Amino acid sequence: MKLHILPPSPNSHGCIAVVKHLKLEDKIEIVNAYGKTRTDEFLAINPCHCCPTLEMDGDDGAIWESNAVMRFLCKKFDTEGELYPTDIVKAGRVDMVLDWRQTTFYPCIPNIGYVVFGMPCDETKAKEDFKKLIDVHFKTLLDVFLKDTPYCFSEKPTIADLAIAPVITFIKARAKFWDAVPDAIKEYHTRVLEAFPGVEENFKMLDGMTTSYSGDGADAEP
Repeated sequence: MKLHILPPSPNSHGCIAVVKHLKLEDKIEIVNAYGKTRTDEFLAINPCHCCPTLEMDGDDGAIWESNAVMRFLCKKFDTEGELYPTDIVKAGRVDMVLDWRQTTFYPCIPNIGYVVFGMPCDETKAKEDFKKLIDVHFKTLLDVFLKDTPYCFSEKPTIADLAIAPVITFIKARAKFWDAVPDAIKEYHTRVLEAFPGVEENFKMLDGMTTSYSGDGADAEP
């Protein structure tokens, strides 16, 4: 199998972390797809031209969308439930957090952080989205998912945390926004990233891009 990734993308980071943490490098080749996702070869694998994409062996095709890829890898290889619980109730909670990340949390990120990729971002929307993070979503994360445990409904990190924490790095693209992020969120962010040293190079890549960003909106007030 091949895992096609974009090295600085937090959507790829969780999948890389699963491969490294479960020591699957002998089974899954990690392929840098930067600049290749619109090629005919890649589109034949994934017509949605996005990463991460897990290319299967033989005629099994491919799976994309980061949460789907992480779940598949865990269901196939994580027999001990290290990153995705084998208990159906605990797994259900992880799935709940993963869905919340996709439908509720992540939509607030692009206008804040995609400036580092040179993509057009709406400044007014960035401020509105950050207000949602502060007023609603960070509170859900802290007061519900992390209420009694250091990780989302868990004493150890799972793919739910790998879906959320790397994305928080995007906020560093706007220094004053980052200054306004609650300390407990920053501590959670650090705690998760430090739990996966095998992905440090990728984590630092995005961190460097965001903290060094000085373009439009870098000094915006939240």
